[in-house]
Amino acid sequence: MSSSDRKWVDSVVLQDEIDRYLVNGRDFVDEELIWDQLEKQRNPSDSEIREIIARSMELERLEPAETAALLNCRSDELWEEMFAAGLSIKQKVYGRRVVFFAPLYISNYCVNNCAYCAFRSENRAVARTCLTDDQIRAEVKTLTAEGHKRLIMVYGEHPSSGADFIAHTLKVVYDTKYGSDEIRRANINAAPLSIHDLRKLSEVGIGTFQVFQETYHHETYGRVHPADTLKGNMRWRLYALHRAMEAGVDDVGIGALFGLFDYRFEVMALLLHTIDLENRFGGVGPHTISFPRLEPALNTPFVENPAHLVSDDDFKKLVSVIRLSVPYTGMILTAREPESIRREVIPLGVTQLDAGSNIGVGCYASGEKKGEMQQFELADNRSLEEVISDLVDLGMITSFCTAGYRCGRTGQYFMDVAKSGKVHALCMPNAILTFGEYLGDYASAETKVKGWRLLEEELGRLPGEDLRIKVSGLLERVRNGERDLYL
Repeated sequence: MSSSDRKWVDSVVLQDEIDRYLVNGRDFVDEELIWDQLEKQRNPSDSEIREIIARSMELERLEPAETAALLNCRSDELWEEMFAAGLSIKQKVYGRRVVFFAPLYISNYCVNNCAYCAFRSENRAVARTCLTDDQIRAEVKTLTAEGHKRLIMVYGEHPSSGADFIAHTLKVVYDTKYGSDEIRRANINAAPLSIHDLRKLSEVGIGTFQVFQETYHHETYGRVHPADTLKGNMRWRLYALHRAMEAGVDDVGIGALFGLFDYRFEVMALLLHTIDLENRFGGVGPHTISFPRLEPALNTPFVENPAHLVSDDDFKKLVSVIRLSVPYTGMILTAREPESIRREVIPLGVTQLDAGSNIGVGCYASGEKKGEMQQFELADNRSLEEVISDLVDLGMITSFCTAGYRCGRTGQYFMDVAKSGKVHALCMPNAILTFGEYLGDYASAETKVKGWRLLEEELGRLPGEDLRIKVSGLLERVRNGERDLYL
């Protein structure tokens, strides 16, 4: 790390914005509690598991002991019941819709040296770049021309990607129009920021702010994140989303990178993170939980034979346990996973997917897959159209809805309606309308036919005759060319 980068790292971390959240000098990742509960619940009875499933079905967030019991379940029959319950819970809260987005990498400059990441500072095989305004516009135009309306903008952790730069690039994205195409919602995945800097992002209309802890296990975290880097300060990262909530960014996303440590521990820690946020912010926890697995990355030996590799079978189980543990929270499944696994995991309760993704910096416009510009390798390289067509075959509606954010249905409001199972009464109509837009503007002839058929079925499922009539009228206006209609 250069001396200027070192000086920047030292200036970023504010100890008082860590200490304010500690309890008796300890953070919320209580490792003793996690291991104790996993041990105490190592032989749950069938009746105990079914009682826990029933509690989840009532949209109650589980306690650590209950999640530990689910993780220790040994019955294939009960796992099948959990898988089915996850889908039922998801449909109860969110309906038969899945929200789509695309990742847009803005920069791959990074001061960190994470063992598992191709963007680590010592990796000379990566071609470093940061998009200009014109390049961002070209990327956005390419994405919107495919039908995308939502982004997750990703930045390396570097002085050149500070809050002012993020705010500027966010404005460039929102200001970019391409005919009737535009991005209506941009979420951010970036370095942990101070409360002051997070307020800047809140003011310019940031969507969900994501910071993934990677691993919550203190020893493992220290081993894969060198101490002399920004990411080496575990607690600065651990409380990044607490600071975001305090700064007024009321939709935050948490996640762990599965494969760095025991997946059972990470699931338990994600729950503790959720609980701590809810306890401190009036019952408002994470808007989304992500659960990526380690994937191959350029010139990165660490990922070739990880000690805690998560099998496909265990991956399905951990997704199911997360769904049951926090039944009202969104769950993101990315194109890191191959097509076959995505098909199996989506019905476990997934609410968001990316598709048509290209994680090379600046590579959407060129259409190239440049490994030297990617953080890791994607496994599902299907187009947006192909994934949407597949989702229709699964009986699910594609949503590009952003109405909730523009109408202020975030944070406390969102959590209240999610926990009561009423999100779908608002979001399902808007999903229908945005899917109608996609079918009219971008879909292939085959997808149009089966997509409109599915929409007609979904209209009939809406609760209440008045709502069905209202949405049907709006959908007819969409068919006739009107856009961006929502409840």
